[in-house]
Amino acid sequence: MAAAVASDPMPPARIFVNLRRFNIVMGIFHLIQGIAMIALSSDFSISLSTLYLRAVVGNGSFSLEQNLQQTSSIPFGPAVALFLLMSAAAHLLLGTVLYQWYVKNLKRKFNPARWYEYALSSSLMLVLIGMLVGIYDLSTLILIFGLNAMMNLFGLMMELHNQTTSKTDWTAFIYGCIAGIIPWIVIVLYIAGAAQSVDTEIPGFVYAILISIFVFFNIFALNMWLQYRGIGFWKNYLFGEYAYIVLSLVAKSVLAWQIWAGQLQPS
Repeated sequence: MAAAVASDPMPPARIFVNLRRFNIVMGIFHLIQGIAMIALSSDFSISLSTLYLRAVVGNGSFSLEQNLQQTSSIPFGPAVALFLLMSAAAHLLLGTVLYQWYVKNLKRKFNPARWYEYALSSSLMLVLIGMLVGIYDLSTLILIFGLNAMMNLFGLMMELHNQTTSKTDWTAFIYGCIAGIIPWIVIVLYIAGAAQSVDTEIPGFVYAILISIFVFFNIFALNMWLQYRGIGFWKNYLFGEYAYIVLSLVAKSVLAWQIWAGQLQPS
């Protein structure tokens, strides 16, 4: 299927029909895994915290101190299932009620639905990874979510902006890479901090998650780079679209089942 897509400079209607079926199949795969994650997971959860200032008054003095407070807990099984179900919903909608809109945009080498879905699902993925390495502060997690979402929205801007340029403009791509690397820097800082503590050891499955998902995140960027460079099969925009869909399924599946194997198996 991918070879057929790559060989057609102007893909005929049958290729879009195949892509429609492919989205529905991928949506079903995501849906099955999301349901399985809810059914098979333990009740493992992580409590979030805040570290806001509080006023301390005593003996005629006044000072501001950080006040560590526990807030709500995040149940990991449903949270993992959620990013799978987000993808399931996106694929199934594109293969059904949004199909005509989807094809219209693909003919323009533009898929806003992809970037909106990634802005939510991949950002949730990164937040969960952050929590696994000890980032429990609610404000920090919101910032990680927001920066990763902006990275994906820069991907949307890359496609939208280059609708009107005669030569590829890489500004949005570069800014997206900058936004996307910052959450990983924070995650690495937390890992380094834990490694310096004598009584703290991050489980091996967390390192496996970090390496695999970091690689996948960068392959997404590579896929876009190859699309806009027009290298090999990527001369056809739809080959890159297939690659995005496959990468999304593999990355989410790998993360979901690595977390399940490391933390979510019922005791």
